[in-house]
Amino acid sequence: MKRTILISLLVGSLLTLSAPAADPRPGDSAASMILLHGDTGRVLAERDADTPRLIASTTKLMTALATAVQGRLDASVEIRPEWTAVEGSSMYLRPGESYTRRELLTGLLLASGNDAALAVAGSADGGAEAFVQRMNAMARELGMENSHFVNPHGLDAPDHYSTARDLGRLMIRVMAEPVLREILSLPSAEIHGRVYRNHNKLLDLCPGVNGGKTGYTLAAGRCLVTSCERDGLWLVCVTLSDKKDWDDHRALYDWAYGNYRAFLPDTAGIPPVEVISGERDRVDAVCETLPRLCLGEGERAVLRCTLPDFVFAPVKAGEPAGTAALLLNGEKTYTAALRWRSDVGAKMPSQ
Repeated sequence: MKRTILISLLVGSLLTLSAPAADPRPGDSAASMILLHGDTGRVLAERDADTPRLIASTTKLMTALATAVQGRLDASVEIRPEWTAVEGSSMYLRPGESYTRRELLTGLLLASGNDAALAVAGSADGGAEAFVQRMNAMARELGMENSHFVNPHGLDAPDHYSTARDLGRLMIRVMAEPVLREILSLPSAEIHGRVYRNHNKLLDLCPGVNGGKTGYTLAAGRCLVTSCERDGLWLVCVTLSDKKDWDDHRALYDWAYGNYRAFLPDTAGIPPVEVISGERDRVDAVCETLPRLCLGEGERAVLRCTLPDFVFAPVKAGEPAGTAALLLNGEKTYTAALRWRSDVGAKMPSQ
């Protein structure tokens, strides 16, 4: 038999929050926008977040991810002439020069180099066409249901598009990649004697911003994806076709940090389970790592644990014990496995 235990983790009214800041829609000048909690993907604000749009150089977040997961970032790449002839922003590569793939990633993300995008794609296993196929495969794996890529740089193309929601999911994955998180946080970097400055002005203008990618073409308008963390609360913001993108991101972050707080669930309240014929009559179940939650005033978080009424000895530490689900305002936000904390041997029969 199974039993379900509900453990109230926190009532949000216990939080100390400032008075609500501006209206939660300061991104009204954006054609599409979304504000997400990075740890759980919870949406705090959105508008028209699922309409496919041109995304310009924010494409390079996927280019960077596809490059980083392939590895071999210290491998040397000799620059070909066809990679240097692309229009738009550039890290000014020259034919015959050699760069490591990490250096190309840095120029890709800081200077938004279209030439760097062609270089990392063209030098990848299978060449540029196979690289773009991997970009689309990764998009599917990430649940980016309304995205499609035809090039690694983001210059306008009829079949090249994404959405605010999809780019938010992508940014969450990108920030989980240590090398990309490090590069995106750099104000500048020097490569082969040339200094490349990060196009993301919010690194200086907005407290807590730790990464982001800009994008612009005449047809796409101003596109911006950023990441911000204050007091343990990690948020991701996306605006597409937004003339006031810097101001909108700052306003959205200020609103969110005035109305929400980070909360790390405490699983100490999980009750022990009876052990039949064991050296001990109880065994504890422990929960795998749970994410930080994003809670606002008056919100309630509950841990719903499903465990057996009893278990027969022997019990092995680390083996599955049951399941746990985090419920925020009654809706499931995350699931994790419960495992036995310790071994319990079988009781020796009486002589």
